[in-house]
Amino acid sequence: MGKKGAWHHFETPMNDKDIKCVVWDLDNTLWDGILLESDDVRLKPGIAHIIKILDGRGILQSIASKGSFDLAMNTLQAFKLDEYFLYPEINWNAKSVSLGHIQKSLNIGIDTFMFVDDQPYERDEVRHTFPDVLCIDAADYDSLLDHPRLNPRFVTEDSKRRRLMYLEEMDRKKEEEESEGPKKEFLQGLGMTFIVGEAREDDLQRAEELTDRTNQLNTTGITYGYEELKELIYSERHRLLIAELTDKYGSYGKIGLALLELDETFWNLKLFLMSCRVMARGAGTVFLSHIMHEAKSAGKPLRADFKKTDRNRMMFITFKFANFKVISSDDSGILRMENDCSFIQEIPPYIEVIRS
Repeated sequence: MGKKGAWHHFETPMNDKDIKCVVWDLDNTLWDGILLESDDVRLKPGIAHIIKILDGRGILQSIASKGSFDLAMNTLQAFKLDEYFLYPEINWNAKSVSLGHIQKSLNIGIDTFMFVDDQPYERDEVRHTFPDVLCIDAADYDSLLDHPRLNPRFVTEDSKRRRLMYLEEMDRKKEEEESEGPKKEFLQGLGMTFIVGEAREDDLQRAEELTDRTNQLNTTGITYGYEELKELIYSERHRLLIAELTDKYGSYGKIGLALLELDETFWNLKLFLMSCRVMARGAGTVFLSHIMHEAKSAGKPLRADFKKTDRNRMMFITFKFANFKVISSDDSGILRMENDCSFIQEIPPYIEVIRS
C-alpha cells in the first residue's frame, strides 16, 4: 500500500489544475485478481468508499481496462458500483486509445485526467501519448483522497450533481438521435427554461468554479476569485448575473455568468461565459439577448471586452451574429466591441426565460 501523501516521481505533469476525471483500470487495481482467470475477484479494501467520496466531490470517473465488457460490467453491477463510471472503455484497445475516447465523450481537458493502473507499462503507454495525464500506481490508491488535485476548494451543489447531469445529457442525446422530426420539434419537446438573475453570496462558489472551469467559452479568459466576486455583487457600479438551464430531464446547473460594469453613458460586459454543454441549445444567444434587452430598457448602448482565441471562436461568432462591432483593441489583444441594441435576436420560442 502507498503511504499517505507519498506521490512517486512518475507524476510528471507540472500543473495544479483540479482533476475532473479519474480513469481506473480494473484487474489488480479496482479489485484483487484477474477477472478472466477467476470470477472470484474482490474489491480492494476501502475502494468503494474512495469512489463514492470522489463522486461526492464532483469528480467524474470512468474505466480503461482490457477484457470482456459484459463480464466486467456485470461484476461492477454486483458490487453496486457500475453507476459511478461514465463511458467505460473495456476492450482490447491500448489504454491511451480508451482514454482518448473517454476524453472526447466527456469533453473536458486531457490535462485534468488521472489514470490509475497497476502496470508500469500501461502507465508509460498513456504518459507517452498524453503527457498531461497524471498517472498513478494502483498501489497508492489508499492515498488518493488526500491528493491535492483531488480536493477542490469548493464542492458546490452543481459539482455534487455532476455525474447525474452527464447521465441526464446521455438521455437527451439518445432521444435526439431517435427523433425523426425536425430538430426544432425535438427542442420544443424538451421544455427548456432559462433562469437568470443577480448572483447572490450563495452563488459565488459556483461562480468562481465557472470562471475556473469554463475556459473554452469565456470572452476574456479572465478568472475571478470568491472575494473578488463578493466585492462585485455589492458594488454599485457592477452587476453579476448568473444563469441556469433546466428541461424535462433535470437541471444543467448554473451554466452562465456575466459581469456588467455600469458607466454613465454605456454598459460594459467585462466578462461573459457559458458552459460548452449548452451552447448547442442556443443558451449563449438567449443570455446575450436578455442582457441586450436590459441595456436597451436602461437606454444604454452595450459594450463588451473580448479576447479572441481559437478556443472561444464559437463565442466570438455568437457576438458577431448578435450584431456586435469591433471599435478598438489594445496591446494585450483585448477587443472592444459595441452594440447599440437596435437589433436584438429573438429568443427561441422553445425556451422560456424566467427572471429570478
